[in-house]
Amino acid sequence: MRIVLDPERCQGHGRCYMLAPDLFDADDVGHCLLLVDDVPAGREDAARSGVENCPEQALTLID
Repeated sequence: MRIVLDPERCQGHGRCYMLAPDLFDADDVGHCLLLVDDVPAGREDAARSGVENCPEQALTLID
């Protein structure tokens, strides 16, 4: 499973990095930064939660 970020869509709501801080972080203005591209084994649910809670749909999961 792979996480893809569209930085143009991110508005910095912070839900992704609040839900999965080991997968997502924030830059200096609060926009999402990916800490991983490939989701580590056992962290799939956390990745899904971060992606599904993005109000701007800036994150996508690819199997």
